[in-house]
Amino acid sequence: MSEGIDFASASLPRHLARGAIGFGSIAGAFVLLSAVGPVGLLLLPVGLVALRGCPMCWTLGLVQTLSRGRLERDCVDGVCELRVAERDGDGGAVFASPVVGSVAAPVEWERVPV
Repeated sequence: MSEGIDFASASLPRHLARGAIGFGSIAGAFVLLSAVGPVGLLLLPVGLVALRGCPMCWTLGLVQTLSRGRLERDCVDGVCELRVAERDGDGGAVFASPVVGSVAAPVEWERVPV
């Protein structure tokens, strides 16, 4: 993901509430269409604003909200690594233990008798 694009919320409950409002408004717009006519479509913009654009944007924000503070990307000399954040005693994050590198590490297979 690009550094400038951020769909995450401040907290998980806030993000889930935005999802409930957004998806509920979109569903309500179509359900109310048969009862109140085109006036029910006024709920569509409410849903799109709550989802910050589209359902996929909300989903990306959910992933970002869940991983915030847990993963950090570190790029040095054109080599990027995704690191797991370790918590120190002050509640801050100390980044260590690489998870994914830009080059796949060789995998050693073990032969198991069948």
